[in-house]
Amino acid sequence: MKEKQPVSKNEKYNIKITDLGSEGEGIGRVNGFTVFVPGLIVGEEAEIIIVKVKKSFAYGKALNIIAPSEDRNTPECRYYKTCGGCSLMHMKYDAELKFKQKRIKDCLERIGGLEDIETPAINGMEEPYFYRNKGQFPLSYDEKNGLKIGFYAPRSHRITDLDECLIQHKATKDIIAVFRQFIAEYGISIYDENTHKGLMRTILTKTAVNTDDIMVCAVINGKNLPNSDKLVEMLRKIPGMRSILININTKNTNVVLGGETKLLWGDDYIIEKIGDISYKISALSFFQVNTKQTEVICRKILDFGNFSKDDTVLDLYCGIGTLSLWAAKKAGRVFGVEIVPQAIEDARENAGMNGIENAEFMISSAEDAAPMLLEKGFRPAVVMVDPPRKGCDETVLNAIVKMNPNRIVYVSCNPSTLARDLKKLGEEGFKLEKIEGVDQFGRTGHVECVVSLYKNKQNKY
Repeated sequence: MKEKQPVSKNEKYNIKITDLGSEGEGIGRVNGFTVFVPGLIVGEEAEIIIVKVKKSFAYGKALNIIAPSEDRNTPECRYYKTCGGCSLMHMKYDAELKFKQKRIKDCLERIGGLEDIETPAINGMEEPYFYRNKGQFPLSYDEKNGLKIGFYAPRSHRITDLDECLIQHKATKDIIAVFRQFIAEYGISIYDENTHKGLMRTILTKTAVNTDDIMVCAVINGKNLPNSDKLVEMLRKIPGMRSILININTKNTNVVLGGETKLLWGDDYIIEKIGDISYKISALSFFQVNTKQTEVICRKILDFGNFSKDDTVLDLYCGIGTLSLWAAKKAGRVFGVEIVPQAIEDARENAGMNGIENAEFMISSAEDAAPMLLEKGFRPAVVMVDPPRKGCDETVLNAIVKMNPNRIVYVSCNPSTLARDLKKLGEEGFKLEKIEGVDQFGRTGHVECVVSLYKNKQNKY
């Protein structure tokens, strides 16, 4: 017989929130049973309804906040409840930064096994809105709801239709409006995930904060976009437009971009500038989504890496060379590794464009490159890693350990996998030196970390 749970689906209960989850959702207990409730803050009391019951916990939805927290904020976005992207917009920004600081500390202690960790206050933004320099807007269409352009609602493929996003660059509002007009005037069909028919799939935008360059790329389920000249004419009216492209993605997949991109107008790249270094950014290249906060990270890299002209630096997951080129200003030699060919092409051009001659780059996955370089006798003084959310593969960590660098600089967008990897490196003799959080993703539950570790004490700074 199935054991009866302490709470039941569709039943109402009162709850007091005592903690926050990894995405900022409120955590409390009902009849001794753990319940997660998005949109609530520590200390708040609320009436909730249970929407899902699992074996050891449940999910609830807030119906009425009985005792609101002083940290509560009225969300500025009218799509807040249906979109779900900005999961912390109900929280004052200072409280959000404290939550992220605590999350880093909790992960390091609980997952990483580190004790007495001091995590300085998060490096926050001056203004946590309109900061994202990249947007991906999927499209859908049905007879009942018509055209939708926006974001997928949490844990679904149901698109929240929107005209603007308060954390995206302001130009995206005009771009979305142009596509609505273009699709309506020229009868452009919309891709259907179920039938795999229809043309327009996704709108990709990239914007440069410090140069005002704008790129727009229409992802299509076909080889050509009818009346593309009219789309170009409409988009060129937006100030700063530099690059208009289409990306060919005819596969039955949830992957956003296909492998082929065609230029419709302008350049096939935009230029961004961080400090005194300029970067060429292509449609398929990775670049950090928050330009102003990326400069904060770059300056932390110089501090934490403590590079000298005698140092050779290995930069794994280097992208277009964002961090590599900053390290090259102080180090003797920088060797960057990235799996995306277009990113490496950009990295090489970026080095040349900035007159940097002591940085070189190779196309490879970090998982293949690190063991190969180790076998060839490559022994860097400093290793930098900036992996995806899943963290570093074990083969990468093992190779780094055997390279025996003096220092490791780890940039992470996921405190949980960071803590896991730091535990592994700690067991191999690398000591945590510094850690700081940088808020790259304001109003969301995500946070970036910059960490330095040392192995050889004579190089400890």
